[in-house]
Amino acid sequence: MENGFKASHIVTSVVAVIVDQDEQVLLTKRSIPPFQGEWVMPGGKIDLGEPIVEALKREVWEEVGLEVEVGRLIDVFEHVTPGSDNYHFIIIYYLCSPLYCDVNHNRDEVAEACWVRRDDLARYKMPAGARFILGKLFPEHAG
Repeated sequence: MENGFKASHIVTSVVAVIVDQDEQVLLTKRSIPPFQGEWVMPGGKIDLGEPIVEALKREVWEEVGLEVEVGRLIDVFEHVTPGSDNYHFIIIYYLCSPLYCDVNHNRDEVAEACWVRRDDLARYKMPAGARFILGKLFPEHAG
């Protein structure tokens, strides 16, 4: 059966939902697609053969210059893009704790990075998937 998908079109990514002891979440404003100009949590693609937790730590370091302790799995989000590309995204979200809070973001990918108070999360423009994940941690943001 031909469905137009190729194994190379399965993109597995990992995202760190970094929450500090004051319940602030680290958000990054993307300067490149996808979600350019929107606020997301740091993360990226897992390299072939790279352990998931190592990929998460590497991506966080590359994007925001933080070291994190990786905690529990929050959820796995799936997104299939329609059209000729037929990409199948699998995004794995982990709750993380920062080892320190001094952010040094990579300006090639991230326009801004900031710690956002739980009460202020609704004011940031973010993709539906990011909003859904935050709703699992903070029920007042669900829906």
